[in-house]
Amino acid sequence: MTKNVLSTGTFLLFSIILFFGCAGADPGGTPGSDEKPVPFLEKRGEAQQLIVDGEPFLVLGGELHNSSSSSREYMKDIWPKLESMNLNTVLAVVEWALVEPEEGVFDFSLVDELLEDARVHDLRLSLLWFGAWKNGQSHYMPAWVKKDYERFPRVKTREGKSLEIISALSQEAMKADARAFAAMMKYLKEKDSKERTVIMVQVQNEVGILGSPRDYSMAGNEAFNSAVPEELMKYLQENKENLLPELLEVWGSTNFKAFGSWEEVFGKSVQCDELFMAWYYARYIDYSVIKGKEEYELPMFVNAWIVQPQDRGPGDYPSGGPQAHVLDIWRAGGTNIDLLCPDIYLPNFAEICALYTRSDNALFIPESRAGEQGAGHLFYALGRHSAIGYSPFGIEGRVTDPANGAIPKAYKLAGDMAPVILEAQQNGSINAVLLKKGINPVEELVAGDYKMHIELRKTRGSDFVPDQGYALIIEVAPEEFILTGKDVQISFSPVTPGPPIAALLQVDE
Repeated sequence: MTKNVLSTGTFLLFSIILFFGCAGADPGGTPGSDEKPVPFLEKRGEAQQLIVDGEPFLVLGGELHNSSSSSREYMKDIWPKLESMNLNTVLAVVEWALVEPEEGVFDFSLVDELLEDARVHDLRLSLLWFGAWKNGQSHYMPAWVKKDYERFPRVKTREGKSLEIISALSQEAMKADARAFAAMMKYLKEKDSKERTVIMVQVQNEVGILGSPRDYSMAGNEAFNSAVPEELMKYLQENKENLLPELLEVWGSTNFKAFGSWEEVFGKSVQCDELFMAWYYARYIDYSVIKGKEEYELPMFVNAWIVQPQDRGPGDYPSGGPQAHVLDIWRAGGTNIDLLCPDIYLPNFAEICALYTRSDNALFIPESRAGEQGAGHLFYALGRHSAIGYSPFGIEGRVTDPANGAIPKAYKLAGDMAPVILEAQQNGSINAVLLKKGINPVEELVAGDYKMHIELRKTRGSDFVPDQGYALIIEVAPEEFILTGKDVQISFSPVTPGPPIAALLQVDE
């Protein structure tokens, strides 16, 4: 670590932390022999934080490829690699098909294996429940569900084509899925109450209909042409002043009608179709969450396959999933779901983070990029939005050199700094910038009594400018800051009356 000092007539002290980091303890700690508190989410100061073992925790995660965790033979060479990458949490899949191969007959050997192996390598787990849906499709459910089209009906398109997607309006599917999920949560409580290896659970994966804006099955049409549920209308009316502008625009097209069918309340459009599906997906998953938390009350979240630039409308992307523009419907229908999370692979990372932190939704990113881009995303999310954590997808194949990769280095640094970052999130004394060449190569922000002018690094005597740069800024005391970043240069000026310039007094690196 290096120390720096400034001068304006007043002087500023800076600690600039570079990517080689500094020594520090594992922020997650090592599971001990005594039973620990159940992980939970709590508002501490200005930030919603994940509390693990009674202390705030940053998820420095990595999500495995979707079927990797189902093979212990495959994973035996992966676990040491994950440990060496400075992760503290692994996101691993548990499939309905594997845990309930016959109805009512459960096999949780996969859960046992994940718990045992994660503990050996001093890692936490966030389990991903692949029940009725994964990426909008229904491929991970048991054969006895797949083969019974009458009991577990599928989505139909307007033309009557049956899609291989369980209908979110199916009460039988909802109950069977929730029973299996609750059985897993009960087993998890029995096996993990002492160590608390599992700290969060994702319920389903990137839900929504691909290939149709809504479900045109008989049940779907009947519900669509019936009155909008009173529960939803009450929520919208009571929260009208705080609803997001995207929903207000759709509802406003009917002059905010307070009753009627879906089209009568929201107008005839694919946006109405998407709102309809969002309600039924939220209700389905909320039922699973309720049943799961009755057995073991861990934090539970859902994730979104977000709209892509080439998508023409709902159905090109999963219609009804927790998109940023339908979060109000998910809040109304999924009152027991703790977090609504974006999977972000698009370049407009900052914009998407802003969309998902509206209405007091805490930010957690369960799927995103690795590499230098991912390192910048991590620090930006932690600093600008007080994120709970970050997790590149396919982590076991993303880093070929665990000792020197961008994400392992970033995680080492973020892990060492975790106590400082978490305290700064609570105090609101943290911020960050994410700069992109050709988009926003320069940003200014105020920290304490100073304006920071931050721009992409320029090499003297060269036209080279990096594609990305980022900086995390923490005010640790008046006129004293910790700066962490890469490929940026920063200058300072006072924002208070007095001396017109600021200069470094002392720098510790």
